[in-house]
Amino acid sequence: MEDDLEAIRRRRMAELQQQQASSSQGDMQAAYQQEQALADREAQVQAMLRQIMTPEARERLTRLKMSRKEMAEQLESQLVSLAQSGRLQSKIDDEKLKALLMQMQPKKRQTKITRV
Repeated sequence: MEDDLEAIRRRRMAELQQQQASSSQGDMQAAYQQEQALADREAQVQAMLRQIMTPEARERLTRLKMSRKEMAEQLESQLVSLAQSGRLQSKIDDEKLKALLMQMQPKKRQTKITRV
């Protein structure tokens, strides 16, 4: 009887180990697929930006991405959506990009000190 219990335990342990191995392999494959999808999307965005921006504007956007990543990503998504909707009439040059960035800047409140 003890041998039967031990055999059942060993069989169950082997099944659990096999499930865990296949599960971790599936997780790794899913993570790889997700990473590949993100890389594909980024490549599509960069290709679209090359079409709608001048080299100088892309360079400015790259520098912005190094210092203010969130703002650069927001600007990229806005530019791509404008291009996809057909609302861009011409390429975005450096001056237009500067104007867009100025519009995106949060308005600074002027502080005024008054004497009482």
